[in-house]
Amino acid sequence: LTRPDMNYLEPDLFQYSDTQGTRSFREEIAKFLTDYARAPKALNPEHITVMNGCCAVFATLSTVLCDPGVNNFQKLLFTEGFTNILAASLLVIGLCLSFVCVSSYQLFFFQGIRVRALILINPHNPLGDIYPAQLLKECLEFAHRYELHVIMDEIYMLSVYDDTTFTSVLSLDCLPDPERTHFMWGFSKDFGMSGIRVAVLYTRNHDIQKAVNQLAVFHSCPGPVQHVLSQFLRDRDWLDNVFFPTNKKRLKEAQNVLVDGLADVGIPVLKSLGGLYVWADFRKFLRSQTFEAELELWQKLLDKKLLISPGKAFECYEPGWFRLVFSDSVDKIYLCIQRLEQTLHSFVAEPVTNNTASTADALCNPEKDSSGKPSNPPGEGVSQLKNVLIY
Repeated sequence: LTRPDMNYLEPDLFQYSDTQGTRSFREEIAKFLTDYARAPKALNPEHITVMNGCCAVFATLSTVLCDPGVNNFQKLLFTEGFTNILAASLLVIGLCLSFVCVSSYQLFFFQGIRVRALILINPHNPLGDIYPAQLLKECLEFAHRYELHVIMDEIYMLSVYDDTTFTSVLSLDCLPDPERTHFMWGFSKDFGMSGIRVAVLYTRNHDIQKAVNQLAVFHSCPGPVQHVLSQFLRDRDWLDNVFFPTNKKRLKEAQNVLVDGLADVGIPVLKSLGGLYVWADFRKFLRSQTFEAELELWQKLLDKKLLISPGKAFECYEPGWFRLVFSDSVDKIYLCIQRLEQTLHSFVAEPVTNNTASTADALCNPEKDSSGKPSNPPGEGVSQLKNVLIY
């Protein structure tokens, strides 16, 4: 980014650009994704739309694919923090098993809800799991069978560890329904450029892209930013031999430091293969196995300047799980562990109170039905994560 050619900007870059994205940038993105997603043939830059972040892509696609209106549809299956972004009629599956897809689809069908799309996040957020190729294909077949669109979020596709094999949807030779399969990726995670606000949508559906491009005028990226990123992506030698090896090494080191530190505090962690976070089990530190108790613990950690995400923010069915991000310096992770240990020990020693922070009530209070019972309780006495691998 400090090279002299980065600072040379053609005058046309300061004018209104194509809302789909500049032609030169889309060509570089197509080449980049062809290589790094291992596409069987060159991707077409005309199928790419550039927007200011993946949230914009989600919001635009949901607007195009779905009818207006709000219902509790996402709440029943949600595992990611897209509640305030997506429209109704989107079937969100975290780690999707075929019987979960079918039973969930049938449930909403009989409730009179028309399902329009299936969203797959790979690697998963917040669990860090990766879809095996066969499972990915089964999910795509399921969507094709019920004529569902598939929105494939692969924003962490280059942030995988331990020589893990990652299968991008773009790498599949034959998609069951290419016209209903939509891919998204951005610079925020794999390149650590969350502030630059650039993401891309790749779709072969001309009608969908035409509608998306009409809305992209509200989510466009500055021409100079697209120019700089084009130059950035062209330097494959630096990306392959410096950036990606160094980035993966540092992320793995940071993950190990956090996992080992949490183990010393007595906090087991779900074994993850990708992403910038771990999914940790704080259940034994809750004063009761409720989301109110999870909120109380979260607020106590926040008071000690420890910003981690409670499970309820991801629609976790079981209280006590938290997501911790490790994409930071090792020194800060050690400081996090130190503060965490001190806070948890003092929290356990405190007398039990019934007060929780009113500022976060909307975040973690579970919804209730007309009977006053939680609307989405897990199976009684059953942990939703009891069969997963734990560090």
